[in-house]
Amino acid sequence: MIISLIIAVLVVIIDQVSKYLVVSNMDLHDSISVIPKILNFEYALNDGMAGGIGGGFSWLFVVITLIVSGVMIYFMTNKEFKHPLYFVSAGLIIGGGIGNMIDRIVNGGKVVDFLLLSFFPFNCNLADYAITAGTVILAVFIIFFYGKKNKEKEPALESISDNNET
Repeated sequence: MIISLIIAVLVVIIDQVSKYLVVSNMDLHDSISVIPKILNFEYALNDGMAGGIGGGFSWLFVVITLIVSGVMIYFMTNKEFKHPLYFVSAGLIIGGGIGNMIDRIVNGGKVVDFLLLSFFPFNCNLADYAITAGTVILAVFIIFFYGKKNKEKEPALESISDNNET
């Protein structure tokens, strides 16, 4: 669980520092080309999710963040979830969620976005990418690792009980 906590704290710090640097050095809607035709810093405020989807429901995103964080923490205590991939994914998801939740509370329901990639149509921030990476890692954990030990042990247990019946 310490791994998750460290990752979450680092994500929140890096996210908030990056947003502070953008807000203090750029005007709203300013754009700076960082890597031409690939990456721009474009300062925007977003009251929804990616691309403004769900705009106006910032309070709902705060509640969802709290619920998801609570569920992730709850599953950390489950033996089946004690895997490094789960702890990394939980840290990224919780840290990213808290980073955006801080913005919503401080900025009247809006999140600071500034990362605009040419191949992704939405302006995002580091917290968004942490949540995305954490979700992908969580999917990898669930698909490839979750329950594998139990499935491997089940046939052995069945064969032992079959032998005991005879």
